[in-house]
Amino acid sequence: MTSRLLDRFGEHLHYRKKGHNVGVNQISFGKNIAIRTSSEGLLGPIRSLKTVLLASLIFLLFAPLSWSQSSSFEDPKPVPVLSGGAGFITAFEGGEPHLEPLLAPVLLLPLGDRWLIESRAEFESDMVQLPGGNSFHGKIEKHVQYAQLDFIANPYLTVTAGRFLLPFGIFNERLYPVWVRNLQTDPLIFPIATGPSGAGTGGMLRGGFKATSHINFNYAAYFSTLDTNSPVDSDRLAGIRAGIFLPHRRLEIGGSFQHLLQDVRTNSFGFHGEWQPLAIPLDLRAEYARAANGSGYWIESAYRLSQIPFWQHGLRHAQVVARMQQFFADDLPNDSLPSAKTNFFEFGTNYYFIDGFRATASYGRQISDVDTKNIWTIGLTYRFAFPLGPGT
Repeated sequence: MTSRLLDRFGEHLHYRKKGHNVGVNQISFGKNIAIRTSSEGLLGPIRSLKTVLLASLIFLLFAPLSWSQSSSFEDPKPVPVLSGGAGFITAFEGGEPHLEPLLAPVLLLPLGDRWLIESRAEFESDMVQLPGGNSFHGKIEKHVQYAQLDFIANPYLTVTAGRFLLPFGIFNERLYPVWVRNLQTDPLIFPIATGPSGAGTGGMLRGGFKATSHINFNYAAYFSTLDTNSPVDSDRLAGIRAGIFLPHRRLEIGGSFQHLLQDVRTNSFGFHGEWQPLAIPLDLRAEYARAANGSGYWIESAYRLSQIPFWQHGLRHAQVVARMQQFFADDLPNDSLPSAKTNFFEFGTNYYFIDGFRATASYGRQISDVDTKNIWTIGLTYRFAFPLGPGT
């Protein structure tokens, strides 16, 4: 998915000067020099000679200026960018309130046209009420979600080294940020194949190419080593994700496979799909994942109310969302996954005040043999981005 940092651009300079009383109708300077002359009676040859001399003089005067102006135009230089998002979410799980402030800055540092350093950190807290008190308490948790060096080898391949998000399915890599996701709760299957922190430490090859006139192919292959140092911990594993995208249908489908190279050395696999119909403002996404700890799926639809025939000024900023998911526990336990079969249905709404700033709210009911509860969320999310240097 990574593309080149900059597009090339060129400039063409063109000068034109009208002749005055020298028998010159038009003199043009650019890649070619065209001189049109006219002779009038006996003075025609003399005027023609004067025209040639004048044209030569003008060319000698303006040619260095034209060259200096054209050579002064350079390719635009990439500048560092500070981006990211912030949010303040209030969640009620089984009647217990949680205050969840979050800040996730993203730094993009280009090094020429082919190299890029990118990193995202996360500062968050889960503040709860202590027994017998009214105030909320919690500690700030700090995470380095990724810090990687990218080398754009060609339009079809990008080489990554460092700490990167594991490309298993689509939620972890594309939909996880608080300002991107449609619902603020994580899918039940999210911990499958994402390790202790959702990231790996090692290397990755990724890219895409046009297979046919109607099919694009994308891929990512990676290896991660074991790192037990928090907050940059990761598992030792290897995996691959591949998908096809139909641009005319706005449909993507793909699959993921991962092999754990430590402890029990288990395999995980999954499938994902995303569709955005051309006729209506609808996002339809789904994922399925299976591992030794269990299996499950989620299906989510998000509809922007811009086509409603009444109150368009207000409704065009609103979005309604629904998500259905199930998880089936297996024999191998995992603290991050439900311990029993679980059904979870949610619906919510997002209202965009401006691009990047929205209010969000949702209600969901989680049903299982171990724990059945209602989950409410309400909050604000904001996306920011600004350059850290002057552009060209």
